Amino acid sequence: MIRAKKKFGQNFLKDESILEKIVQAMPKDDKKIVEIGPGLGDLTKRLLLHCESVTAFEIDLELCGYLRDAFSNEIENEQLELICEDILKSWSESSLYEDRYHIVANLPYYIATNLILKALDDSKCESILVMVQKEVALKFASKVGDKTFSALSILRDSISEAEILFDVGSECFDPPPKVVSSVLKLTKFSNYLDEGSKKGIFQDKKELNRFKSFLKVAFCAPRKTLKKNLGQIAKKDDLARYFEDLEIPENFRPHQLKSDKYHLLFKKIK
Repeated sequence: MIRAKKKFGQNFLKDESILEKIVQAMPKDDKKIVEIGPGLGDLTKRLLLHCESVTAFEIDLELCGYLRDAFSNEIENEQLELICEDILKSWSESSLYEDRYHIVANLPYYIATNLILKALDDSKCESILVMVQKEVALKFASKVGDKTFSALSILRDSISEAEILFDVGSECFDPPPKVVSSVLKLTKFSNYLDEGSKKGIFQDKKELNRFKSFLKVAFCAPRKTLKKNLGQIAKKDDLARYFEDLEIPENFRPHQLKSDKYHLLFKKIK
């Protein structure tokens, strides 16, 4: 009997109805499906019923042996590609695959934020359907004014739509985690990067990375005013003029400004 390992943040989802709801929320197309951390293969089994092919990344070598036996036919028929390594090591700076793909996964909590950010940064990844800790889902799906509205929220809002589909109680897992989970769906905009279209939000990856750095400064001290934080990268007189032009109150804190205004402010400061 295989037991969940704490070092890999393993909590195996066993609830049949939740597994089916995740599968039903998948994009309805023929693009590649990537599963991260298949565990005992309960979600994998359902994905294979709905998809032509699935690529699963599993870091736990003991689980890899189990999955090879459990899905030997699917692996032989090339319906399932099982990659036994850390997905972050497979992820190059540009993309996980040359073809466009979707992520469907029950993510380990300890790497969920990092993996979602990698997927958002990968222009070949078109959507992300993941179960994560509810706290993480709220950060990515937050709207302006929310307590959890942050640089993560603005970055996500610049790249994709977000929807928290439903919550999942700890009793649905083995072993049960000490937190509530949520299924988060991120559907990326087709033109957030220019890629020659001249309609993209960002001209290229370099500009996207500059925007990330800009947000890091904007939220460096969340309780201070946005103007004071941005004083690290722009002159006081210039900022006063920018805020007046964009009708931004000088006493606004970082979580009070909408994403579109952040983009306008970024263009002026850069």
